[in-house]
Amino acid sequence: MFLHKKLDAKELDKIVEKMIDTVHHSKDEIFHISEQSRQEHERLLNELTETKKLVNTVIREADQLEMHARLARQRLSEVNRHFSRYSEMEIRETYEKAHELQMKVTMVREQEKQLRLRRDELEWRLAALKETIQRADHLISQITVVLHYLNSDLRQVGEFIEGARQKQEFGLKIIEAQEEERKRLSREIHDGPAQLLAHVMMRSDLMERIFRERSVDEAIEEVRDFKKMVRSALYEVRRIIYDLRPMALDDLGLIPTLRKYLQTVEEYNKKTRISFVHIGEEKRLPARFEVAIFRLVQESVQNALKHADASEIQVKMEMKKEHVFLMVKDNGKGFDTTQKKENAFGLIGMKERVELLEGTMNIRSQIGVGTTVFIQIPLNM
Repeated sequence: MFLHKKLDAKELDKIVEKMIDTVHHSKDEIFHISEQSRQEHERLLNELTETKKLVNTVIREADQLEMHARLARQRLSEVNRHFSRYSEMEIRETYEKAHELQMKVTMVREQEKQLRLRRDELEWRLAALKETIQRADHLISQITVVLHYLNSDLRQVGEFIEGARQKQEFGLKIIEAQEEERKRLSREIHDGPAQLLAHVMMRSDLMERIFRERSVDEAIEEVRDFKKMVRSALYEVRRIIYDLRPMALDDLGLIPTLRKYLQTVEEYNKKTRISFVHIGEEKRLPARFEVAIFRLVQESVQNALKHADASEIQVKMEMKKEHVFLMVKDNGKGFDTTQKKENAFGLIGMKERVELLEGTMNIRSQIGVGTTVFIQIPLNM
């Protein structure tokens, strides 16, 4: 009960839906950040272009001012050397012009310095934004993959868990079936061969006493009864062994054993006609294949008899070099394959057998028409 609650497929679906919503929201947020970064990148790129233009303009202006300031300093130097030749006004104008040009050069150079710093800052911020955009795009790509996984593969986890729960129940049913089979065999052996053998022991003692105390004819008659009892015990033992595993599988092979088994089932079930068709070479297979295929046919036929009320069952088997193809078709009640059948442990057991042999099994059924089981098993020998 605890495991069933733990592996609740509906609860898992709710968790997956919540995860999908959260991831969708995260993707939208990252996309918003990416778009904002792109807009900021575009704005800064335009500003960088204008700043570079201004830097070039200021550099040219500064170079011209430097040239004029150099000429002004040369003029001032000449005035200072020939001080007596110039008037006081000329000296003052020369000095003020040189000072003014020097101040302009200083201001323009400072402006150039600030513009260069701004240019470098813009280039750094653009590089950082470019990296942010690339990371955002990469994250969006990864989140898209995650969403695809959540929307497709992870949604199947519920089905996987449901399958695991069915397998768990199937395992418990197998254990129960094994215990029931042990009880049945115990009863059959106790009521059949064990009782007969006990009677054999008693009759052997009686036969010995009759031989000593009575006539030879009576002793011979007792021997005849004794042989019948032993023969009956032997028949019961063989019947139990056949139910466990048909000996003909080991002696004759799969095809003769299937043919004999289906004939016996038809004779026992008077209202159902069973036909068997074999195509291809009648060759021996490894024991694991022969046992598995026999059990698959046995289970399919028993399902058709017990659950489908079929009046006709067709068994077709085609044996090729690389695989065995098996078809069991009935004209019974059929069922809706889209709906999960409760306690369908027979079908689950068949599927398990086929999967162990790396084969495939498909079931087609229609209500009121019948059911067809298709099985293909590769012969990986």
